[in-house]
Amino acid sequence: MSASTLWLFGDQLGDHFLPDDPGQEIVIIESAAVFRRRRYHRAKAQLILSAMRHRAVELGDRVRYIRADTYQDGLAQVSGPIQVRHPTSWAALRLVQKLSDRVEVMPAAGFVATQQEFQEWAAGRGKKRLLMEDFYRTARRRTGLLMDGDQPVAGRWNFDADNREPPPKGEQRLDLPEPAWPVEDDIDDEVRHDLQQWEAAGVSFAGTAGPRRFAATAIEAEAVLADFIEHRLGLFGRYEDAMMADDDWMAHSLLSAPLNLGLLDPLAVARQVEAAYVSGEAPLAAAEGFIRQVVGWRDYVWHLYWYLGEEYREGNYFGATKELPDWWQDLDADSVDAACLSDSLRKTRDFGWAHHIERLMVLGSWALQRGYDPLALNDWFRRNYVDGYDWVMVPNVVGMSQYADGGVMATKPYTSGGAYINRMSNHCRGCRYRPGNRLGEQACPFTAGYWDFLARNAEILAGNARLKQPLAGLRRLSDLVELREQEAARGDAAP
Repeated sequence: MSASTLWLFGDQLGDHFLPDDPGQEIVIIESAAVFRRRRYHRAKAQLILSAMRHRAVELGDRVRYIRADTYQDGLAQVSGPIQVRHPTSWAALRLVQKLSDRVEVMPAAGFVATQQEFQEWAAGRGKKRLLMEDFYRTARRRTGLLMDGDQPVAGRWNFDADNREPPPKGEQRLDLPEPAWPVEDDIDDEVRHDLQQWEAAGVSFAGTAGPRRFAATAIEAEAVLADFIEHRLGLFGRYEDAMMADDDWMAHSLLSAPLNLGLLDPLAVARQVEAAYVSGEAPLAAAEGFIRQVVGWRDYVWHLYWYLGEEYREGNYFGATKELPDWWQDLDADSVDAACLSDSLRKTRDFGWAHHIERLMVLGSWALQRGYDPLALNDWFRRNYVDGYDWVMVPNVVGMSQYADGGVMATKPYTSGGAYINRMSNHCRGCRYRPGNRLGEQACPFTAGYWDFLARNAEILAGNARLKQPLAGLRRLSDLVELREQEAARGDAAP
């Protein structure tokens, strides 16, 4: 039997994906068809291709880099048996399974808990909900992160009460330096040229062609991590959920993209942040908030993606079927007057990135209120965000954002009126809409949309204990008929 070749997907690029045998041949396949089938954000295409090509150069003679139309065409150029790390999507797994006569699937890498550990944790809960907080505490115990024996450091598992403050009053931006941006090189120039050639041949991209903002190599990613720990980790937790119109990056780490490309080992990242707390470089609340995202939420979403099965993506609890409007598909931020929505679309257009609250409580909330098809919305998020892969977006969009699973992940729909956005951002002060108005020319589309959403779905939500108070408030609205007529007249127009 001939020696096997390790096939690395484009999101399996770190050293922790490599074989134990340093002499094993590696193959990386770049498929042009991926970008022809769907309209990807240009920044995402640029980052993925840059990362793959940089990795090939780093691996040198160990790797065979194949540019082919499809993965099948590329694999036809590889003889003998193939090994592959567990792919990160159901579609990729199906592709691998079609080649089962010559492909061996090895355990996944790039996550803290193994699939077996998650299965054991889930099975041990019986009929209890698979709560992220419980999973996170189990992960802390297993890894020893921020633990004092069998108890959490300082006696607290969760520092949400100390985190997630509104933006500082009167400030336009946080007093922080610019993040450490990567420096583009000849490989990036080649990628830009190839994208231009593809576009000339009819491939369509969304977004703008700005400089590459996200790490494409492990060395770059480590530099981004070090810069985050030194300059922004201290404020990360405090302003984790805040939004500021003139501060695109605030105290966020910009590590989700390199983590999801496989360039960084998440447990190693968490241990560096823990070390910053131990050395006094970062407050405990900030370190805990970040570690919860990396070893808690990120791992939890990955495992739920597989645990809930491929059919989970088809969930549509509210029966939402509305097509995504053109201004949304085109990331046309300039056509939108609502300041928070325009800014979130602008960041998406310019960077292929927006932070989690902008995705959840602005973009996701808008889509939920308007009844956008959750499957189409999931695809939009996956294509337009540099860190957006299928395993990331299905639980986050179908479950957390759109409540299309009927409450498997979240205990209530994550949507709100303009009051929340007014409290957690500085967008409303310069907006043509007023967050307290639900009728008239100055009616905030999120405030009006919130009540319209509740009215449309009051019957299906009647049994949700967390919505008892809002539903009671809905019944007291004297202008509900006028409000619903107003929202119907708004239609799919950009607000």
